[in-house]
Amino acid sequence: MQNTKRLTKRKIFDIIQIGNVGDLPSRLFDIILTVVIVASLAATIMSTYGEFSKYETVLEAVELVTVILFTIEYILRVWTSDILYPDKSRAAAAFAFIFSVTGIVDLLTFFPYYLPIFFPAGAVAFRMFRVIRIFRLFSINSRYDAFSVILDVLNEKKKQIFSSVIMVSILMIASSLCMYSLEHEAQPETFKNAFSGIWWSASTLLTIGYGDIYPITVGGKVMAIVISFLGVGMVAIPTGIISAGFVESYSKLNRIAFVEEDRPLKFLTGTLEPQHPWSGKKLADIQMPPQMMIAAIIRDEEEIVPKGETVLKAGDRLIFGAKKFYEEDRIRLNSVRIKERNSWVGLPLKKVPISRQSLVVLIRRGEKNIVPNGDTVINNGDELLIYEKD
Repeated sequence: MQNTKRLTKRKIFDIIQIGNVGDLPSRLFDIILTVVIVASLAATIMSTYGEFSKYETVLEAVELVTVILFTIEYILRVWTSDILYPDKSRAAAAFAFIFSVTGIVDLLTFFPYYLPIFFPAGAVAFRMFRVIRIFRLFSINSRYDAFSVILDVLNEKKKQIFSSVIMVSILMIASSLCMYSLEHEAQPETFKNAFSGIWWSASTLLTIGYGDIYPITVGGKVMAIVISFLGVGMVAIPTGIISAGFVESYSKLNRIAFVEEDRPLKFLTGTLEPQHPWSGKKLADIQMPPQMMIAAIIRDEEEIVPKGETVLKAGDRLIFGAKKFYEEDRIRLNSVRIKERNSWVGLPLKKVPISRQSLVVLIRRGEKNIVPNGDTVINNGDELLIYEKD
């Protein structure tokens, strides 16, 4: 009974998990969820037109149905949160989901609908929260490659982008103070304070130019010309950073997808030990060679399709995919059988005297394949797969 309940929960989790492209019910759920979100937004937009006032009952019915569906989905996500966060207790997993960005957006898509029941005076203010539903489309798209590239680039380049924003902010404040000092006496009503200068400098530096505030003195006009040229350069900096990030990201995707060269893949398998540094880590946090990837994970006889959020556990059997070796690469993979009298027996791998150009990538021990680390002890009868480069 308990096992049936666990399998049912797992199946529901797989269905409602956004972006589970390998599961047909999950794909259908994504499509239905997208249609519901679009229908909800369409009803909200149509309700603002007087021409559709005669369909008010229909629009309210659409609103009610979508809110009920969002509520049911949210409850199911909280219920299955212990699968999303397997390293946490049931209560901690529910807490982690509720206060995650996804959980907060999901809650705000339907919760404001119920607030007027308890706070009728704030009904108009609560209606503005309905626009948050559009962010559900972002959560769906974020699990697919085309959209995830944008998020990856912004995440990888966040330090450089932050630095460029700081530079723009400093220049904006400096130019606003200069313009205020040059124009305040000539236009006391237009440049009343430093904030008026900031509004002008922001629209000028970011090449918007609304035209509601502009300098009339010679010094102010000269300053405006200089700031306009600087603005072009300032806008180009973050644009260049993001553009370079896209180029790097797509190059990385090409390498991972093995499209740079038409070479067949070879697969290796290994079992993750409890002491291994990968144990307990997410795949997204693991650094691997660009020509290698984890193709599948076998856990308790269950095959798992690896994703960035997948947490590796001790005992997992990892299936590695790599390019086939060719002699012109000047790299060798040697298999060494350890016998009883070998001096390596009983030594941890980090103390084994091998060349710096060599690396033990796999240990075959009986019927087990072990992904080693520096503390893995060599036993009698082990077969070592050694990577060597000339």
